[in-house]
Amino acid sequence: MSCRYEIPKSYTNKLSILDTEIAIKLVKDTFEKKLAENLNLTRVSAPLFVRPESGLNDDLNGVERPVRFDVPDAECEVEIVHSLAKWKRQALKRYRFFPDSGLYTDMNAIRRDEILDNLHSVYVDQWDWEKIITRETRNAETLKHTVRQIVKAIKRTQDRLAETFPQIKSFISTDVTFLTTQELEDRYPDLTPKQREDAVCKEHKTVFLMQIGDVLKSGEKHDGRAPDYDDWTLNGDLLIWYPVLERSIELSSMGIRVDTEALESQLKKAGCEERKDLPFHRQLLNGDLPLTMGGGIGQSRLCMVLLQKAHIGEVQASIWQDEMIAACEEHGITLL
Repeated sequence: MSCRYEIPKSYTNKLSILDTEIAIKLVKDTFEKKLAENLNLTRVSAPLFVRPESGLNDDLNGVERPVRFDVPDAECEVEIVHSLAKWKRQALKRYRFFPDSGLYTDMNAIRRDEILDNLHSVYVDQWDWEKIITRETRNAETLKHTVRQIVKAIKRTQDRLAETFPQIKSFISTDVTFLTTQELEDRYPDLTPKQREDAVCKEHKTVFLMQIGDVLKSGEKHDGRAPDYDDWTLNGDLLIWYPVLERSIELSSMGIRVDTEALESQLKKAGCEERKDLPFHRQLLNGDLPLTMGGGIGQSRLCMVLLQKAHIGEVQASIWQDEMIAACEEHGITLL
């Protein structure tokens, strides 16, 4: 595992360690409440690990290795979840949610193959959410409306934080620019995907980048997506321009989930048609699961941004390389 990090010029930590902990609690409590209100969600409990043969774990980009261990008394092996994208869809049916309502939960994971930097840790904590939609509302307008509601919850949380800690200034824009990955490639054909995101966010501040996972006209993908949870034509990433690091930052990955047709198509494109035999996929192909949309919102990532920190380790306790710890300490970046 390699180590990359940025030390922003003239960085000033606006909060003491104790005030940081108080502010983290304020952000999490406020945002969780506003998210639930805006999207009509109910909090539920969720698993930390699942059996690999269930097909419930998220493959992310298809190369990340899950942490696996045995449970002798249950005579099985389990994997720590990468996300709960598939589990949530089953839970919506099991708990008998109805259209335009859904659930959210605390998702904790260990992603052993993450490259450690200012934004990424091997410890992942997210609000994972999922809600039921109908065939009539399974469209881009529903997706865009939901994005705007999430941005409103983020903005209200930052305003509440600024009321308590006046040294924290609000900068999140609620004016969301919607672009597809193809439109972004057309706009900046000579830039890399990450450079394109930086360029568009610097101009528009808050951006929802749509249609991630499929191949673009250039023959390349903007980014990878597992073929069996998001519909690649109805998904996206919520990005903002972050002035502390002078770059774009992803706050959420979300989308309308695959229906039978999208699952068939995307499994074929990804060369993963053998997954049709897994329990989750059989349920979906048989029409036994509801149509849904959902996503994940990084808890530490959101706290880092709203508290205007330079490193995610300032708002979560994790593992970092000695070189990174020393460099952060030298520049006044206090890792927990």
